[in-house]
Amino acid sequence: MNEKDTIVAISTPQGSGAMAIVRLSGSQALAITSKLTKKSDFLPRYATLSSVFDETDTLIDEAIVIYFKAPHSYTREEVCEIQCHGGLISAQMILQACLKAGARLANAGEFSKRAFLNGRLDFSQVSALAKLIEAKSQNAAKILVRQLKGELGDFVEQTRHALLRLLAHSEVMIDYSEEDIPINITESILSELEATKERLRRVYEFSNMRQGTIEGYRLSIIGKPNVGKSSVLNAILLNDRAIISPIAGTTRDTIEENITIDGNTIRLIDTAGIRGTQDPIESLGIEKSIQSAKQSDLILAVFDVSRTLDEDDKEILNLLNSFPDKHCLIAYNKNDLPVALDINAIEKCLKVPCQSVFINAKDSKECAITLKEIFSAVLKHDEVGEEILLTSAFQIQAVQKALDSITEAIKVFGNLELELFSYNITDALRAISSITHPYDISEMFDTMFGEFCLGK
Repeated sequence: MNEKDTIVAISTPQGSGAMAIVRLSGSQALAITSKLTKKSDFLPRYATLSSVFDETDTLIDEAIVIYFKAPHSYTREEVCEIQCHGGLISAQMILQACLKAGARLANAGEFSKRAFLNGRLDFSQVSALAKLIEAKSQNAAKILVRQLKGELGDFVEQTRHALLRLLAHSEVMIDYSEEDIPINITESILSELEATKERLRRVYEFSNMRQGTIEGYRLSIIGKPNVGKSSVLNAILLNDRAIISPIAGTTRDTIEENITIDGNTIRLIDTAGIRGTQDPIESLGIEKSIQSAKQSDLILAVFDVSRTLDEDDKEILNLLNSFPDKHCLIAYNKNDLPVALDINAIEKCLKVPCQSVFINAKDSKECAITLKEIFSAVLKHDEVGEEILLTSAFQIQAVQKALDSITEAIKVFGNLELELFSYNITDALRAISSITHPYDISEMFDTMFGEFCLGK
């Protein structure tokens, strides 16, 4: 594989459709396109109707050709797009003709790799592009488009600049202590370091709380056996997805289905009833139920209002209390029956905010409307505005590492251990820079000598 090869690939999904796009990138992209179309007068960024021929001059298709002259293209190379008729055949025939004319089949992600290597995209934009293709909500798509335009990159660049200034000040104090150092430099360094740490902390904590926006929300339906969890799932789906019966413990494993509410994908997870049991198989199901709840963004706890409060119910409440950062909702099911459940006792046991609603899962349409309205309100409250949001585990880990290094830097700076301070700031720089592009020590020298005019 050679980075100088001209590469080609079909850029649209395989299958039936109105149009397919064959994309070429590289120094021979225009020459290969001209050979296939028998035209050489393509104007950059203009759509040109062209006939496309194979190596035997047999007509393949009539297509629209758009030429993007380097560096004004996605990869910053010569790029040609052949927009042919959709379906299974035309695009494949054009692809084969391009390969026979000298192009190489692109590897997965190679167009974006070239865009990165040629400076068109940074790491954060590449990550945003990959996530955008698989976005599970409208809000996620909006956030990722902002990142694709460089929003996260700008934030990282501001943080890098602040850390570079701090590192430059520290190196000056170590190696050029006799030079003209600005007054109150110690207080200035500490103040800027604390401000940088606070900005990163806010972004880190906010991103941890909002990962469902990007990955799609997970909602676990939990409760003791036979309270109607599977009936609630069926009601929300308006479909008999789960088997229901009056026998406690019918659901032994999780059942998962997707729904879409206001442009957001929610993964509904019906879990096994949680209770004390000696049955090893049921115990495995209960463990999976608890693990599913821990991994979810929203918890729907179902209680049977026709039954008195017992130890199994209290176990569910204890589980809810262990999730202070999750959206919790209590559904009091079977409200068509006489109420025996002590609602006040439940509210007294709760130590986390929980919205409650009375439902009857047998009335599936009314139940579905009621619960979906509540889910919609929760998701609306969870919408992200103009805040910076880290969209991958890698980005979150990078910011966490930067925060840890800055915390250590603050500790050692109090004792003016400048070598250790510089070491920790460099670690923070490497961590935060990994989101966009690697840190180079020459950046620190540029900042140091640029600001202090040393070495005259």
